[in-house]
Amino acid sequence: MSPAPRPHATANQPTSTRSPRWGRWIFALLWGAAVAGGYAVYSGALIIPERFNPWAALDVAAPPNFLTATKLARARGDPARCLAALAQTGMRYSPLPDRVTGPGCGFENAVLLREAGVRIGAPVSLSCPMALSLAMWERHALQSAAVLHTGQRIAAISHLGSYACRNVNRGDGAAPNAPPGNRSQHATADALDIAGFTLTNGKYIAVLRQWQTDDAATVAGSDALFLKEAHRSACRYFNGVLGPDYNAAHRDHFHLETGGYGMCR
Repeated sequence: MSPAPRPHATANQPTSTRSPRWGRWIFALLWGAAVAGGYAVYSGALIIPERFNPWAALDVAAPPNFLTATKLARARGDPARCLAALAQTGMRYSPLPDRVTGPGCGFENAVLLREAGVRIGAPVSLSCPMALSLAMWERHALQSAAVLHTGQRIAAISHLGSYACRNVNRGDGAAPNAPPGNRSQHATADALDIAGFTLTNGKYIAVLRQWQTDDAATVAGSDALFLKEAHRSACRYFNGVLGPDYNAAHRDHFHLETGGYGMCR
């Protein structure tokens, strides 16, 4: 005689489920512990190394970590913090008075930069956020990229200018000094165009000549690989980065900027 079949559960039968209350209690305890720990660090009751403290000021000499972008953004967003961080960089500069030079043009909290850890040719007017990002990029990314791919450090950066009261250059033939409609970040000293790099052995690497597109038929050499890494790493320290692949107007330089929309192209 075969055993009687087990009854199947139906929609009307109660099912055994674990109460979700324990999950809510655990979440509340973890959240409370996180808030208490965060406040302890913020108030100074709990001391942790500054490089791991999200409320500590940006240390420009510290190796970058997961908090660097947040600290850099906070420093760029506060004039006093920015100038304090810029003073740590070793750059040679002098403060510039705030000025308005036209509709949508002018700058605040800017400096006249003469040297940026490397030679930069003619002095440039840059906002403090832009100068600070340039210092971080040169110190923590550009030099290591040059050594990796060329075996040399960067001695100088060649630029095509910074501050200019003009509109965005889309390469469409529009006059750059047309009535304001879409001002470039250059119009507020928040941009710098870089044309090339001189190595410590005297070799010059030009964006116009040595940049290589991704679909190029030939294998990229060390100079092209360096430029690719320089472009890619700049995206970690600037809000906007445009290179030769963006459009014809940028075929001979890297456009680096703070402010505006985030882009890496």
